[in-house]
Amino acid sequence: MNASKRVLYFSRNLTTHDQRFLSSLAETDYEIFYLRLENTKHDINETSLPEKINILPPLNSNKSFKYVNLLENLNKLKTQINAIQPHIIHAGPIQTCSFLVALLEFKNLITMSWGSDILVDSEINFLYKWITKHTLKKTSVLIADCDAVSNKAVRFGFTDERIIKFPWGIDLQKFQPGVNNQLRHQLGWEDKFIILSLRSWEKLYGVDVVVKGFVEAAKSEPDLRMILLGSGSMKSEIEKVVMDNNLRDHIFLGGVINQQELPDYYHASDLYISASYSDGSSVSLMEALASGLPVLVSDIPGNKEWIDQGKNGWLFKTGSVEDLTKSISEILKNKMHLSQVGIEARKSAEKKANWEVNFQKLLFAYQLALNPEIRKGD
Repeated sequence: MNASKRVLYFSRNLTTHDQRFLSSLAETDYEIFYLRLENTKHDINETSLPEKINILPPLNSNKSFKYVNLLENLNKLKTQINAIQPHIIHAGPIQTCSFLVALLEFKNLITMSWGSDILVDSEINFLYKWITKHTLKKTSVLIADCDAVSNKAVRFGFTDERIIKFPWGIDLQKFQPGVNNQLRHQLGWEDKFIILSLRSWEKLYGVDVVVKGFVEAAKSEPDLRMILLGSGSMKSEIEKVVMDNNLRDHIFLGGVINQQELPDYYHASDLYISASYSDGSSVSLMEALASGLPVLVSDIPGNKEWIDQGKNGWLFKTGSVEDLTKSISEILKNKMHLSQVGIEARKSAEKKANWEVNFQKLLFAYQLALNPEIRKGD
């Protein structure tokens, strides 16, 4: 029993991912305290969290975290730790939340990588490399969502024996195969081939590559359409590509949607595309696979762990509009195989992306931190 064990869950902000972690942790015997680094704009309200979660005031109430305010943040965090006396601190991303805990020399630090923190941010400059290395040095257990993250951590000197691979996962009941003809009808695209893109409009996620690839493919494929969800700092650039190519009737700009609506969009689409330059185990990729939706994604290491080329989806050369365009055209020429690819997609999600099964790996990471003598193979 872990009734007397206190866990401080410390993340940068309140996201849908944090909500899911905290909701599951609330069902365990641990006493959970939730602390966030920032109180910047977010889509999830604290009222959505289970009553069992002890919510603490954010370290930065009306501003983003800045390294120039490091001492102030450390003092506030130290005060919270002294008041709670947690047995475990579960923190991430690496260069912010975990780094602060590492500087305080807390013994049972579980660092949870968010993928891009170690795959991308750790290489920004010498300072970020040092921060990453120092944080890992002070980490008891590292939670990695894919081999790419694990391998990078090992290259930073972290021991593989203290890495728990936890690919997060999704609700396989919420995301399952289905058809949404109502949405297709609303768009007037009942007989069209619909591509779905829903990554954030930031350079890291290559949404501009997706749009440009669609533009090129649509020149020879008149029945091609795209549902383009999301928003971000590249908004003006992406909208300009759509307008300049007179494709406003071919691309539905749906904006940011809530989690409850997501299954409808997967069910209304024929192909999911992500051109991300870096990912761990992408949650939206897992959702698409679970929905039985064939996928076409960039050939980064994180995606390669999920996609068996031509069986449950396809890979294209990262950053290449030309290769993406070619892949879309080839998939359209072989549409008769899509249903089988969708079946295989669902099978792969059932095998690897079950949140309820995968969540047990997080709980094992907690036990590993509390009992250092335990080994991963035990």
